[in-house]
Amino acid sequence: MEIKELLKKQSLIVPGKSAVIYEGKHISFFQLKEDSFRLANYFLNLGINNLDKIAVYLPNSYEAVISFLATFSIGAVLVPLDFVFTQEEVINLINHSEAKLLITQAKKRIDLEKIRKQCKGLKEIIVVGIKDEEFIYWDEIFEKSSSREPSVNFNDDKLATILYTSGSWGDPKGVMLTYKHLDCPVKVIEYFLKTSTKDIFICPGIPLSHLGGLDYIFLTIWHGATMVLMQRFSPLEFLKNIEKYKVTIFWIVPSMYTAILSLKEYEKFDLSSLKYAVVFGAPSSPYLLKKFHRLCPNAYLLNGWGMTETSAPNCVLPSGSGKIESIGKFVPWMEARIVDENGNTLRENEVGELWVRGEGVMSGYYKQPELTKEILTEDGWLKTGDIAKFDEKGFFYIVGRKKDMIKVGGEAVFSTEIEEKIYTHPKVKEVAVIGVFDKLRGEVPKAFVVVKEGKKLSEKELRTFLKEKLAPFKIPHYFEFVDELPKTRTGKVNKKILKEKGRFQYQKRETQQV
Repeated sequence: MEIKELLKKQSLIVPGKSAVIYEGKHISFFQLKEDSFRLANYFLNLGINNLDKIAVYLPNSYEAVISFLATFSIGAVLVPLDFVFTQEEVINLINHSEAKLLITQAKKRIDLEKIRKQCKGLKEIIVVGIKDEEFIYWDEIFEKSSSREPSVNFNDDKLATILYTSGSWGDPKGVMLTYKHLDCPVKVIEYFLKTSTKDIFICPGIPLSHLGGLDYIFLTIWHGATMVLMQRFSPLEFLKNIEKYKVTIFWIVPSMYTAILSLKEYEKFDLSSLKYAVVFGAPSSPYLLKKFHRLCPNAYLLNGWGMTETSAPNCVLPSGSGKIESIGKFVPWMEARIVDENGNTLRENEVGELWVRGEGVMSGYYKQPELTKEILTEDGWLKTGDIAKFDEKGFFYIVGRKKDMIKVGGEAVFSTEIEEKIYTHPKVKEVAVIGVFDKLRGEVPKAFVVVKEGKKLSEKELRTFLKEKLAPFKIPHYFEFVDELPKTRTGKVNKKILKEKGRFQYQKRETQQV
């Protein structure tokens, strides 16, 4: 994807059209191009070239958007850092990525002078918002820099971005995507959803530092469409924005649907402009999605699948199929197969690990060759860690994550199946299930349950309810009622935190018994 050419193209075709709507302000495609090119030329004047990395540590904002576009416009390497990262994490990732430039804003418990001292390869820091003589002031860049087209050569196979991802379980890994990889999300969405310049997207607080947020930017400049950008997710503001700006498409994670349906007034909003409502990023609950569909019955409610490592999305439920429990079908230019523990290909309806291959698969993990070898085979297959199956019509279904599999006395149990059944209880707002150690059975399920506001639910009531829906060994051995579930920045339930909590509670029980 040649960002510079797309910015030029849309500023000529639809110069006055709103490209970004942020905090009520409309920014046109012409202004977007002008601002991005001014910043890009400033980078060049600083001596930044297309081999250098530029770290951007900003919340969702217009400044973040043009920082990304300016970086891509000179063919440099973008290193977007989630704005919730701590100072120590920022320092570690800047050093790991070897970034030469940092763009950020003032934030509590962030000492920019300390970051500069501890990041030896960092040449400059640009600060948005507050002027500080020690650093480059954002506003002054646009007063003195030219908006002419940056003079750089473009290479589609060159590294475009390092995206640090940890998902719901692991430690950060730097996924390397090339400029060619950036085309993949747009091509897939265009293939399945027929998106166009008439669409209005809403990025509901999904961090732009993650691929799910970046995809909104790519689609906006690819089509000359409009993006409504929210700094953080608020279910009420999300619904208000859909109604106000006549949004046609969005993609959010399952927990965001849960939050929307927890609002008392969610049914009063006019969502008739919606053409597509997409769920991604984590195994979904068909029950919840069907409930949400009542708010926008004319929209297609779609499931999808993909990873940062595969330039997500890669698999989308075709419009009109009605199989909301399925993640859909893969695009023709991606291969997918289900394999057993020995890597043997399985047949339809047999459950195993999902492997994928094709142009969306990452180049590898940055400076982590051994980790790359663990996930990428020599012939290009990426081991996704998702347990899945496909039916006779080629529709794929996610059963769970490998790490979500609980071995109860030798029986394989997937937490997603238990969660889906618990979700059907009318008093349950959210639930997450993990496996915890058990001396007799090896592991047993434990459920963390959030009860709907104003409702009361006992463990006995929930156990009785589940006896009609699950085999005895699948019913959680432990229930813990909590006020909320820990989430990652993309809205997924952070099961790593729950697992650590479960381990601590087990050790505490053992100590008390001794």
